[in-house]
Formats: sequence, structure tokens, C-alpha cells
Amino acid sequence: MAEQAPERAGRRGRGGGGAARRAERTGPKLEFARFIERNVPNFEILNEEALEIIEYNAETVLEEIGVNFVENPAALERWRQAGADVQGERVRIPRGLARQLCATAPSQFTQHARNSERNVVIGGKNLVLAPVYGPPFVRDLNGGRRYATIADFRNFVKLGQMSKWLHHSGGTVCEPTDVPVNKRHLDMLYAHMTLSDKPFMGSVTEPSRAADSVEMAKVLFGDQFVDDNTVMTSLVNINSPLTFDSVMMGALEVYAAANQACIISPFIVGGAMAPVSVAGTLTQVLAEVLAGVAYSQLIRPGAPVIFGAFVTSIDMNSGAPTFGTPEAAQITLGAGQLARRLNLPYRSAGSFCGSKLPDAQAAYETANSLNIGLLSGVNFMLHACGWLEGGLVSSYEKFVMDADQLGVLHRLAAGIDMSENGQGMDAIREVGPGGHYLGCAHTQANFKDAFWKTSVLDYKPFETWEEEGARDTVALASARVQKMLGEYQPPAIDPGVVEALDAFVAKKKAAEPDSFM
Repeated sequence: MAEQAPERAGRRGRGGGGAARRAERTGPKLEFARFIERNVPNFEILNEEALEIIEYNAETVLEEIGVNFVENPAALERWRQAGADVQGERVRIPRGLARQLCATAPSQFTQHARNSERNVVIGGKNLVLAPVYGPPFVRDLNGGRRYATIADFRNFVKLGQMSKWLHHSGGTVCEPTDVPVNKRHLDMLYAHMTLSDKPFMGSVTEPSRAADSVEMAKVLFGDQFVDDNTVMTSLVNINSPLTFDSVMMGALEVYAAANQACIISPFIVGGAMAPVSVAGTLTQVLAEVLAGVAYSQLIRPGAPVIFGAFVTSIDMNSGAPTFGTPEAAQITLGAGQLARRLNLPYRSAGSFCGSKLPDAQAAYETANSLNIGLLSGVNFMLHACGWLEGGLVSSYEKFVMDADQLGVLHRLAAGIDMSENGQGMDAIREVGPGGHYLGCAHTQANFKDAFWKTSVLDYKPFETWEEEGARDTVALASARVQKMLGEYQPPAIDPGVVEALDAFVAKKKAAEPDSFM
């Protein structure tokens, strides 16, 4: 592939080529919503004194307790050169140093898609929605709960491509357990690149796989374009409490050096990996993010990063994580304020639930989390649809149920229309006392777009609902899944790019034996 680099340099991968453009013109037109631009205020749960206390305590954690960078001598040397106190694998960061390093990270950035109409801007007042990430199991109405396969993975990418309110194709939408561990990242990236034209995430399970992700992106977009732009946003979890492992940091090093974005995200179950108190957890979250973002800037000042906060509470009887709880909401809201004070994009919330089925528990917990995400100022919402069973399961039905509800976030975020049309005074004058608005001019002019419309839920009269089989929401969602997959058509892409991706994947797979460990 190296010999082809000069030919690809500077090419912008929009699915170009005459054949691709003709297919784009003649193929079915899907309706896509632009990423959300909030016209509503953020909910600020912490006052100035509380914020200052948490920030002071986080700096104390970094200076007095420190963080561990394990099995990573190069990282320790970078910190030593930056002025940190390094003893063994423990890094103690002088007060103010991490914050100073974080200052070079951009407050927002554009992630480019191969179809430039799907580009997203992450940061500011924007909200980008991405699907579930990481489950080893899948569930649907017909097959039940089972290990995920690459066929399931491709189906979820197709559903994401077809979902109007979803802006991002995501990453590991499920873990394809039928493909060798050391090679599945190639198949997953290939699926995102060819079955969707939305932005996507790279691999973080091993530094060499992150490097493969960058190389595949160069095949798709062109070498120079990737060198000059951000085309991937990838998830780098911190091994809470206060530990940065060499695998995730190795992936971060690859992406930061290549100017590709990373979500620096503590992975915290409150009471197990952080204090049980909200303020204590926020202190640890801030300390870990400060250290992680600062390290990314030691690799490359100006590398795009996102302040991440994945925090759940815990059931003290069973030890299981809990979702949609008031404590998680408070942490999500508070972390949003801390992220804004660092002038960094913010990642949190999602369609979180602990339920085993896409039932009432799942709906309650998911609605709580999604709405808090909107109010907290989240800029990148991973797990926005499809999450089930505490993140162990990607659910087909819940994917489309959640994706439908993301339309509600779009409508809420738009705020209230106070234009002359929005005020509706002509309608009030026309109808007057005792009339009705169904036939008035204002209603006739606005009825198509006046109210958000579901593509899943049932609002029919009882008799009609009963005649159609008395289907519950899961049955309706299952039918929706089948309809979407049946209507799916891949977005246009240059056949030459596909050929080059095929060659890259084949060469990488042939270079080493399969491993399922």
C-alpha cells in the first residue's frame, strides 16, 4: 500500500468517482438530521464555591497522591521532563502543571466523515449522538440473548446509517466474537467505512491496532487529508482509580501524534472505583481527566481531546452497577461544569439502563440519562442508542427505540420558536373565543412540522391497535428493525477505495496467525 500513497495524497474521500456519484443520485434518499446545536441553557448544579473546592481537591490529589502510569517508561520520562515528580510508576504532578498543559487542547474540533455533509463539530453548544459501544452480547426478539457476531456488527452499522437522529457511526457497536481478537478491528473499521458514510471511531485495544486505524483512514480519505484533519474520535478509558495502563495510553499516543481525537474518560462505578459521595467522585474524575488530557498534550500540543465522564452508582446489596439514578445525574451535571471551566468538549450520558430487556425499567433509566445528558451540556454522547443490561448487550429493538427518542432531544434542544410564526397571534385572532384551531390557516401551514413524530411508538385508537395485532413497543421495534435492514442500501463509495481497503485488510490478516486471546 505504501507505493500508492502519492496517488492518494490530498484526495478527499467523499465516496468520489463517477460511478459513486451516479449511484448517489439514483439511490433512495435518506433523511439525516444535522448534529444538535443547543438553544437551551445548561443546568448548573454546582455553585462557584463548590467548583473551586472540587478543583482544589483534584489538584491536591495529583500533587500529593499522584497517578500511576504502568508499564510505560516513555510516559514516565515525558512526565519527568515536564516537571512532574516521578517515583517508580507513580507520577505526582505539581499544582497547576496539568491545567497549564491542558490549555493547548482545542475547545472544539470538526470530525470529518467521508461524506462531508455528515461532518460533525464537537464542542461549544453542539451535541453529537453516537451508538452503543462494546457489548459482547446481542439480543433481539427472535434470537434472544447470544454472543455477537460480525454479521450483528454489520447490522448495527446499517441501522446507524439509516437512523435519522444519529450523527455518528460509533466504534465497537458490539464485539464480534466470531472473528479473531487480533484481527476483528480490521473488519469493524471496514464495516464503518463501507456500510456508512457517517463519522466513526478507531480501535484502542492495542497500540498497533490504533496505528492500523490511522492507516485505514488514510486509505479512505487520503494521506494528506488525514495528516491535516481529524477523521476519528476514539475512546481511551482510564483504569480508575488513578491508573493509566499502557494499552490505552499506547493508543492515545498513536492518535494524539496523528492529530486524531480521543475521549479521555474515567470508567467509574461509584463506591467501587471512586468514593460513594458525589463531590468525592467528581474530584477523582477531574484529577484523572486533568492527567490524561495533559499527557495527550505532552504527545502533541493541540491534539483534539474530549473530557469524558462515565460514572454509575452501585447497588450495595448485589454489587451490580445501577443507571439512571439521581447520583449519576448529579455527577453528569457537575462534570459538565468542570469540563466547561477547562474549555474542553464534554462526553457523558447515553441510553444507560441495567434492565435485561427493553422494558419499562430500561425506558425509565434511559430517559433519565438522555435528558440529563442534554441538560448537562454533553458534546459527544456515546451509547446514545442500543445499550442494555449494564452495557453487556447491544439490543436491536432498543437501538431503534432509543434512536427514535433521540429526536426528542433534537426538538428540546432547539428551544422555543419566538418568531412571528411561533407566536401564533394570527391563529388566536382568527379562531377567537369558542372556536377550534384544526382548520385555521396557521395550523394548515404548520401541521406537518409542528410536533415531533415517532417512527416506533403507537398512537392509534385501541380498536385499530387491537386489529393490527395488539403489538407492544418491543414488537413494533422489531418490525422497525426488519424494515430498516430490508430497505438498507450502502452509501456510494469509490470502488477504487474499496479495492484498496480490501488489499490492506487482506495483507494485515495474512501477516499473523489468528488469536482469540
